Amino acid sequence: MNLSKEIQTKLDELEAWFQDRDGSIVAFSGGIDSSLVLFLARKFQGKEKAIGVISNSESLKKKDFQLANDFCAQFDIHLEIIKTEELADERYNQNPVNRCFFCKEHLFHDLTEICEKYPGYHVLSGTNFDDLGDYRPGIDAAKKYEVLSPMVDCQITKEELREIARHFELPNWDKPASPCLSSRIPYNQSVTLEKLKQIEAAEDILNGYGFDNVRVRHYGTFGKIEVQPDDLKKLTLVQDEIVAKITALGFEHCEIDREGLISGKLNRVVKK
Repeated sequence: MNLSKEIQTKLDELEAWFQDRDGSIVAFSGGIDSSLVLFLARKFQGKEKAIGVISNSESLKKKDFQLANDFCAQFDIHLEIIKTEELADERYNQNPVNRCFFCKEHLFHDLTEICEKYPGYHVLSGTNFDDLGDYRPGIDAAKKYEVLSPMVDCQITKEELREIARHFELPNWDKPASPCLSSRIPYNQSVTLEKLKQIEAAEDILNGYGFDNVRVRHYGTFGKIEVQPDDLKKLTLVQDEIVAKITALGFEHCEIDREGLISGKLNRVVKK
């Protein structure tokens, strides 16, 4: 697939951006944003100068962790695995509106320690230009640790990012956003390992029925299912089966959100 002249120009800017730097340590989650940053670091800087680092934490889906490993194997990328301990941090597990700040603070702190193994390398994030217009406390943590964002610097939007990833035939170029499992829990309701496991298992059930882009919000005693609005009719056909299986995970009851999946829905309280 050929890129438009405008996107090709931005890709050229990205190439120059990477080649101006000694090396990269990419905060890698397996999502398309950080995948493209890591892929381009590998392409433009070489294998020895492009290091992916992923945290196998409780808030990352096991499926996403495996996809991240497969991605690095496919493109011959050096991947280091760490384990951040944000769940043990009260500032994080009490789930304030800036919870993401404390999560990223743990991650970027640990990445600065990895920098000692690779002197002169910069820590990079997958933040894209569109993210600047959303509520993203993690961006503040990135600033604190002087993390660089090539997609922001070169003004690459999410749509352009996907086009570039498609151009290079990355397997996850159209992968739906998959934010951390903690994002399914309303602010100021505690994040626990038990809740995260329930959420992951519930979403696995939905995936098993053919619903790919889903959320199961955890409201303490009950769960609320979100699927794409176009999938709501299909969901009603198997609603009783799915609700019964998800309720059996430990919820008092489970219901369907008739509005459908809205990414960042729980951030509405912040914007108000």
